Amino acid sequence: MRQIVLDTETTGLNARLGDRIIEIGCVELVSRRLTGAHFHRYVNPEREVEEGALRVHGITNEFLQDKPRFADIAQELLDYLRGAELIIHNAAFDVEFLNVELVKLGFEPIDAHVARVLDTLATARELHPGKKNSLDALCERYQIDNSHRTLHGALLDAELLAEAYLAMTRGQESLAIELAAPPAVIFAASADGGERLQLIVVRATPEELADHARVLESIAKQTKGRAVWREDAAAAA
Repeated sequence: MRQIVLDTETTGLNARLGDRIIEIGCVELVSRRLTGAHFHRYVNPEREVEEGALRVHGITNEFLQDKPRFADIAQELLDYLRGAELIIHNAAFDVEFLNVELVKLGFEPIDAHVARVLDTLATARELHPGKKNSLDALCERYQIDNSHRTLHGALLDAELLAEAYLAMTRGQESLAIELAAPPAVIFAASADGGERLQLIVVRATPEELADHARVLESIAKQTKGRAVWREDAAAAA
């Protein structure tokens, strides 16, 4: 499935009171891999950036003066997002801002253009109840390097969120995780000699086998030698 990880920066916190989007950053995942096909635009909000928001993202009114308006990029954005699953942290916030902009231009709300919207904040709260689940907290929890994130930025935050999402949903801690060596492949033959089944076998390393033996020895000591696996092995012998 094609997935788009999306983040926005805004003039303030309340779309209903006139705050608007000033930056949109998106990265694309296909088969859970970053493709490099990202979407990033700064947007002239045609209003002032609030002081509190400026302290968060550092995007000034002067910087935005010559940037396109949302109306100028809306169709391009929808073409990029169409049919994908949207992945957003605290999705209600970004979706509300997007919908205000789209409806104002006569477009349908964002849900009508995408397959669905997944909120990674809700996912994180299910996985880690009672803990901090901000993007920074997720980066720390999954050992994702966010040392270059001194201010919020839509594209950077989308990239970090993509890595956090993959870590949360697959248990990995980095997009760069690879097997140290290719796994062994065993083919089982059918009765007529043709290949019937392919089984992937990841064999334990010598270090892992040694660790396993130490754990078993520790359990045997705690049970004063009454280790079932040893009794079964002796009986089989």
